[in-house]
Amino acid sequence: MIEAELKARVHAPQETLRRLDERAVGRAEVYQDTYYDTPDGALEAQDEELRVRTVHGADETRTVLTYKGARVDEESGSKPEHETRVEDAQAVHALLRGLGYVQAVAFEKRCRNYAFEARGRQMLATLVRVPEVDGTFLELETLVEEKDVTEALDDVREVLVELGIDAGDLTREQYTDAVKARRRAPDIASAT
Repeated sequence: MIEAELKARVHAPQETLRRLDERAVGRAEVYQDTYYDTPDGALEAQDEELRVRTVHGADETRTVLTYKGARVDEESGSKPEHETRVEDAQAVHALLRGLGYVQAVAFEKRCRNYAFEARGRQMLATLVRVPEVDGTFLELETLVEEKDVTEALDDVREVLVELGIDAGDLTREQYTDAVKARRRAPDIASAT
């Protein structure tokens, strides 16, 4: 399946939150994401991702292992996604390290998720804050077959407009890149 997804910077988070609350009941979750790569960065070079995500919610904590293939749509960055729930997060981390993968980056995402139907599709809207990245983001996705990506992305764009997001707010900026850049930046406070 392809995760047909668009991401946008949100300039009026409270208004977007209000519109999402009108559509569905949101659930607050904190994601602990760890991305792995080969020591020579081969996955990133091939536009692939290998991630272990532990999700802390009000009722449960769960961990999923995800592999994302290279983009099938350059404009949106939509990728094939294969994901499975795992019982033992520490064992999966150890397994990946044992296979020779190294941690590329790890960070936290604070999310509010909304699952709803729109345009005849099951959609997931996620309002996101990453403590190390300035701003609030909205991700809107639906899972589709590769042949349906273009049509699905058109539907996602229409729903984003209904949520108050303009085309100019869309971004392909990845959290992984933003976090890495932030960590590489010199600490201005320590320079003074």
